[in-house]
Amino acid sequence: MTAEAKYPPSIDAIARDLASVSALPHAILVDCARRAVADNTESAVTVAKELVREFETSLHQEVINATGVLLHTNLGRAPLALNSNGRSTNLEFNLETGERGSRQDATAALISHLTGAEDAIVVNNNAAAVMLVLAGLAEGRDVAVSRGESVEIGGGFRIPDVMEQSGARLVDVGTTNRTRLRDYTRAITSRRNDIALVMKVHPSNFAIEGFTEDTSIAELSTLEVPVVADIGSGLLDNTAPWLHGFTERVPTWITGEPAARQALADGADLVTFSGDKLLGGPQCGIIAGRADLINACASHPLMRALRPGGHTLISLQSVLLSYSARTACRDIPFWTMATAPLSDLETRAAAIVANAGVGSVVSVDSLVGAGSAPGSTIASFGIAVPGDHRDALRHHSIPVIARTFDKVTHLDMRSVAPADDHIVVAALTSLR
Repeated sequence: MTAEAKYPPSIDAIARDLASVSALPHAILVDCARRAVADNTESAVTVAKELVREFETSLHQEVINATGVLLHTNLGRAPLALNSNGRSTNLEFNLETGERGSRQDATAALISHLTGAEDAIVVNNNAAAVMLVLAGLAEGRDVAVSRGESVEIGGGFRIPDVMEQSGARLVDVGTTNRTRLRDYTRAITSRRNDIALVMKVHPSNFAIEGFTEDTSIAELSTLEVPVVADIGSGLLDNTAPWLHGFTERVPTWITGEPAARQALADGADLVTFSGDKLLGGPQCGIIAGRADLINACASHPLMRALRPGGHTLISLQSVLLSYSARTACRDIPFWTMATAPLSDLETRAAAIVANAGVGSVVSVDSLVGAGSAPGSTIASFGIAVPGDHRDALRHHSIPVIARTFDKVTHLDMRSVAPADDHIVVAALTSLR
C-alpha cells in the first residue's frame, strides 16, 4: 500500500470541487463530503456528488406541471403566486382603534359576503376544520354519518379516525349505497345515542353509481340537530358568477359539484372546505355558517393550535377579493387553466413542437384533481413524444413533470402556464 493511500481524501478539496457544480451552502457540501469519505474513500468524489444531487432534488422547488391534473396534490395543488415586499402586516392590529385586533375578521367578512354565511373562521387545512367542528360541537357526544360517506382521503386519513381524535363518537347510519332520512331520524331518536350533529361528507375522490340513494342537505335540515356539510373541494358557488364574461356557459363539472353558497342556502348550519382546491388559494380549511356555532369552534382550545399564519391569510384574502371583483379567471391560476380556450392550447402546443423539433400535437383530457369533480374531464391539447421521457424531463434545470401511457410521453398544455412555454421548448429540445 502506498503512502498516499493511507490517508483519506481532503474534505475541503472535495467540498470545493462540489461548489463548482452546486449552489448549496458550503456547510452542506462539507457534510456531503464527510459522509462520502466515511462511506467510500476510493470513490469519495463520485459519492459526494451523488449525495449533493439527492439533497438538491429533495428541496422544494418550482416545477412545470405538464400532467394535465390541474390540482395535483403531489405538486402543491392550486398554484399560487407568493408576493411580498417583506413589510409587517396588521395581522392582529386594528388600524381604526390602534389596539389588538383579530386575524380572522377580514377573511371572515369576505367569506360571508361570497357564501351568505353569518360568520366564518379559517384553520390550516380542511381536516383541521372537520376536527375543530367535531371537537367544538360534539366532544363526548355522537355524530351521525352515512356509511357511504365514511371516506378515506389522501395519505390514509379517514373520517372515523379524525372523529375519534376529536373526542366525538361516530354513529354509522344507512348502508354503503343507500341512506335515507329515516335512517338519520332513527339514530337521533334512539335512546342508545346522544346525537350532537349530523355530518354530510362529500366523497371527493370516488363516486358510487347504480343502485344508490342519499339524503340531501335540504332533507337533513329538517332534523332537530345541526347539519354540517363537509363539501371538501371548496367551490364557493356552483353558478360560478366569476366566470361571466370569461366563458359562454358554466362547465358541467362545476354544476355537479357541491358548493358552499348552495349548501348553506339548502339549510346546512356549517360548511367546511379546502382553500387549495377549487377555491384556487393557499392550503387552509374554512368553516362557514351559523355565527353561534362558529363562535363555539373559535372558542375551543384547539383553535390556537390550528389557526393559520399571516402569509396564508393574506394570500387567501387576495384570492377572495378576486372572486368578489369577478376577476378570478384572470388572477387565480387554477381558473386561468380551467377556462383556457381549446384553440389557444392547440396553438401553443403547435408552436412548442415547431420550436423544439420534437413531438406531435394531440387531443388529451385534463383532470381537475385533488379529489374534486371525480370522474369529470376537461378537453385539452398536448404534445406526444414516443417513448418514456419522464426521467429526462424531470431532470431538466426547471423540472417538467409529464405523464406516460401506451409507451408515449404526454405533456398537457392546460396545466402549463403560457409564460412557461419556453421552458417546455428547452426541455423537449434536450431530448433530441
